[in-house]
Amino acid sequence: MGDVGIIGAGSLGTAIAQTIAQNVDNVILHLRRENLAKIINSSGYNMEYYPNTKLNDNIMATTDLNDLRKCKIIFLSIPSSAFRGILENLKDIISEDTILVSTAKGIEYPSLKTMGVLIEEYFNDDYVALSGPNFASEIVLNLATVSNIASNNKENALKVKKILTTPQFKVKILDDVKGLEICGVIKNINAIANGICEGMNINENARYGVLTKGFEETGKIINAIGGNTATIGEYCGFGDLVLTSTSNESRNHTLGMLYGQRIIVDEKASGIVFEGKNSIMAIKDICENTNTNSVVVNFVYDVIVKQIPPKIAFKTLWDNIEE
Repeated sequence: MGDVGIIGAGSLGTAIAQTIAQNVDNVILHLRRENLAKIINSSGYNMEYYPNTKLNDNIMATTDLNDLRKCKIIFLSIPSSAFRGILENLKDIISEDTILVSTAKGIEYPSLKTMGVLIEEYFNDDYVALSGPNFASEIVLNLATVSNIASNNKENALKVKKILTTPQFKVKILDDVKGLEICGVIKNINAIANGICEGMNINENARYGVLTKGFEETGKIINAIGGNTATIGEYCGFGDLVLTSTSNESRNHTLGMLYGQRIIVDEKASGIVFEGKNSIMAIKDICENTNTNSVVVNFVYDVIVKQIPPKIAFKTLWDNIEE
């Protein structure tokens, strides 16, 4: 395999670069900051995210999108808020048959478009989406990891699987793009919900009841948007939901804990609040548009968006968890 591009040298983009560098000639890692690109190229370390992990020698950093022109596959590992701008810039650079791979777990608000739908707007629906219980900090260390990918184009999915697969990194292909993408958004809402409960010191019986309810409601929402309910049982569903909802490594879980403890979070300084809020408002709208009631989505919306005190919001959740 020739060169593969990755746009976004954050934690996940860098970790994926480290994985696929084992299978391809060169990885072209695009980032915005010239200074960090120089550091990566001269030292072999992404000092901002992994100061102790030496990157493979065939990873080259650049700030020029034109350097991705020859790449047959390009991973988009950027926040969902930056997606549209990057696609706009890419459309005059890459060829029609370039395979785009989305790793972003987000949704555009207020359009309610997933990242895949945005790719379709600028290119076509042959893209590949990747999602799973995948902490980047473990992937970059080449620790055992499994993920799902989904695409409307089976051949493209197989090509992406081939460059991602290593003895440690396993990949399972699904054909439910909608379900896979929406799982990646809803699991963050469940993670916030469980963080709020933990921050409030809610008892464990109740916390795991809320987690189970969130799992069940994720299936309902997938079904409502035309995805396959069975996807909730996959790595991108159950695996990612449980990992993100219960691990202290999860930023969304931590965000929920802060709200549960009534700690005021500086939204401007924290991109995670911005992303999380957008996801909550988007999923709340999707639930309303499809007439799908979710007590867990309502709970998180009440606490994060409406700023209702967590104890009052939890009482409403618990009154309605089983009617």
